[in-house]
Amino acid sequence: MLEIRDLRFRYSRRGPLVLDGVNLTLRAGEIGILLGRNGSGKTTLFKNILGIQVPESGSLRFDGADLQKLNRRERARRIAYVPQSIHFGALSVYDTVLMGRVSYFGYKAGSDDCAAVEAILRDMKLEDYAARNVEQLSGGERQKIAIARALAQEPRLLIFDEPTGNLDLANEQLIIDEARRAAGERGIAILTSLHDLNQALDLGDRFFFMKDGRIRHAGGPEIVTEDVIRETFDAEVRIVEIEGKKFVIHGGKRT
Repeated sequence: MLEIRDLRFRYSRRGPLVLDGVNLTLRAGEIGILLGRNGSGKTTLFKNILGIQVPESGSLRFDGADLQKLNRRERARRIAYVPQSIHFGALSVYDTVLMGRVSYFGYKAGSDDCAAVEAILRDMKLEDYAARNVEQLSGGERQKIAIARALAQEPRLLIFDEPTGNLDLANEQLIIDEARRAAGERGIAILTSLHDLNQALDLGDRFFFMKDGRIRHAGGPEIVTEDVIRETFDAEVRIVEIEGKKFVIHGGKRT
C-alpha cells in the first residue's frame, strides 16, 4: 500500500507551497488516476514519491517502509517509473529491458536477471523484437518496451506520467491494456496522470482530483461528477451513462 500523509513541498525556502498537505492511499493491484490542470502539482508529487525531490514535511510510506529512509537501490526495487518522454539510446530491446535489473545486479547480469528479462519479453510478446535497436521502433512499441523495462525491476508500485500523451488510438489502447495486466496479474499498484477523462474512467479504480497542490477529491468512479470536474478544471462537461458505463462529454468552458 502507498500511503501519503500531509505531504508538503516547495522549491525554495521562501517560495510558495507546490504540494500543500497531500493525502493519498493506493492499494496493491489498484490503478490510481491523478487528474488536474497543468501546474496543479502532479509531476511534483511523482518526483517526491520517486525521491527526486525531498518534501518539506509529511510522510511517504510504501508497504510499511518509510520511502525517505530508503537508498536509491532499495527504492528502485519497490518503485518503477515510466516517463512520458523516453530516450533509450542505441541499445537492443533485450539490453534495454535488462537495464531494469541494474538495482539487482549492479555491473554484471546473472542468470536470474537474464531469465527475468526473457520471461517479461515472452509475457509481453516482445521476443521477436529482442535484437532490434529500440530507437528504430514506433512510439507505441517504445512505450511498451519502457513498461517491460519497468516490470524487470519487479516493482510493487509503477508510476506513469501521461503514458498515452503522444500516441495514436491503437497504441493508447495497447498501453492501457498493459497497465491493466500489470495491476491484475502481478498485483502491482499503479499511479498515473492522465488528461483524457474518458481514458481515466476506462482505466482507473481510484481517482485523485488535484488542484493548487492539494488532492481535493478522492475515491472510486462515483466521485467523477460534473461538479468535481468543473471545480478541478474550470470546464463545463456533461456525464452520460451508456450500458452502465460513464462517459464525459465536453460542453465548453464556463463563462
